[in-house]
Amino acid sequence: MTNDKGKVYLVGAGPGDVEYLTVKAYNLLAAAEVLVYDALVDAQLLQCVPPDCLRLDVGKRGGKPSTTQAQINKLLVNSCQEGKQVVRLKSGDPLVFGRCTSEIEALKASGCDFELIPGISSALAAPLLAGIPLTDPVLSRCFAVFTAHEPEALDWDALSRLETLVILMGGQHLPEIIHQLVRYGRSRLTPIAIIRWAGTPHQQIWTAQLGNISEQTAGLSLSPAVIVIGEVVGLHNYLQPENIYRERETHASTSIAQPMSTNFSPYPLPLAGKTILVTRSVGQSNQFSDRLIALGATVIEMPTLEICPPSSWEHLDNAIAHLSDFHWLILTSTNGVDYFFERLIAQGKDSRALAGVKIAVVGEKTAQSLKQYSLQPDFIPPNFIADSLVENFPENLHGKKILFPRVESGGREVLIKELTAKGAEIIEVAAYQSCCPINISPAAELALQNRKVDVITFASSKTVQFFCQLTNNILPNNSNISEFLDGVCIASIGPQTSQTCHSLFGRVDVEAQEYTLDGLTQALIIWAGR
Repeated sequence: MTNDKGKVYLVGAGPGDVEYLTVKAYNLLAAAEVLVYDALVDAQLLQCVPPDCLRLDVGKRGGKPSTTQAQINKLLVNSCQEGKQVVRLKSGDPLVFGRCTSEIEALKASGCDFELIPGISSALAAPLLAGIPLTDPVLSRCFAVFTAHEPEALDWDALSRLETLVILMGGQHLPEIIHQLVRYGRSRLTPIAIIRWAGTPHQQIWTAQLGNISEQTAGLSLSPAVIVIGEVVGLHNYLQPENIYRERETHASTSIAQPMSTNFSPYPLPLAGKTILVTRSVGQSNQFSDRLIALGATVIEMPTLEICPPSSWEHLDNAIAHLSDFHWLILTSTNGVDYFFERLIAQGKDSRALAGVKIAVVGEKTAQSLKQYSLQPDFIPPNFIADSLVENFPENLHGKKILFPRVESGGREVLIKELTAKGAEIIEVAAYQSCCPINISPAAELALQNRKVDVITFASSKTVQFFCQLTNNILPNNSNISEFLDGVCIASIGPQTSQTCHSLFGRVDVEAQEYTLDGLTQALIIWAGR
């Protein structure tokens, strides 16, 4: 790193242990001439610098004498101007509550060269190392990270409504944090985790609920700690390898201040030991399978339908040519969205052609597909099913002309009848067709014949119908499909799919409460835990 011109590297040290240091950060430490470090930097990191490196502790400690920010700024500028290669080592990431702005402004004002080196923030690392995911398709679609150093400055009303909260520098203000969240409507039963010294051999974890965490941690020092609040804390036991639990149980037993509620028992992942056959469309995203695998399941994919263009584009093309005649466009699947807009673009049009036409969609996935075309739906029924669309339609349907691009055959005729009964004029056009694949996948056939499948998931009536068609050729002699699947859990995404399962299998064992793949995942977790 020796140069004629000095340079300051503002480096993130990560959560603590040297193993979580980035390769670039390690190389910079190995060649540093001046090291300026904070209080929470692990002592092991100080051994990474050369023996002749000048080491300067400028850490801020509450209630104790410490180096002022102005002094730190001057120290960095002076060292750089002396031609030194300076590492300014900060815990976590330098720009996550790292107070870097003042130091960068001072360096720029003095014409000093500098570079930012990212590190793993404890806000991300601590929950991960505790087996707590900050986002989850079912339990947490977002999270907020904030410091509780000055709790009176926070908007607790807004924070209380977020699914997952990650709080730094909150140990001293834990009672106030709980008081404010409960005051603004957060349940006292909400799970909470406190992770102290994350990423070090001294890591300890307390898990409880907002209503009793203070009792369990009374009298203990909770600094430095990361606090996580939200339903994802409940996944803590599931998302850790068994050996980690054993290692930490051993460590906790010798700790002076043991965690009072660590939940370190070696529980398996919620779907561990389960083999799940996932029926889906050819070429469909495998996010659902990935989610099941992450929860411990062995997944075998069995494509049971193929999505193709309709036998003719004539009726859809004609409808697109007269879009201004319609009051509403109804889209009930991602396939309907994709094929409709594919044809719209093929005719030299774009979303502007829908000016004046309101759009209703069924399901969050359909709404997300629509957003890819920079459009927001005007109406999404609350229960993610077509029946709910008619029941909750936001305006009187009498005299309304509605365009309904749909599957060419086998769709929900009852939706057409119900809309028509309300006085609407429905123009239904084929936008795509679904077909049964020619062959069953070899892996699925082998698993079914050898009775290795615990669960079969169905996300539509068509997947149920085509599954029966595909498996018809592998049924044992004098056996029917119900007997063939005896002992296998039949899992359905919603009522209409369940109805088809009842018709063809005579039963349904699991039905999602929320009619989405995430809802189906949650239903399987509940089923497996019984």
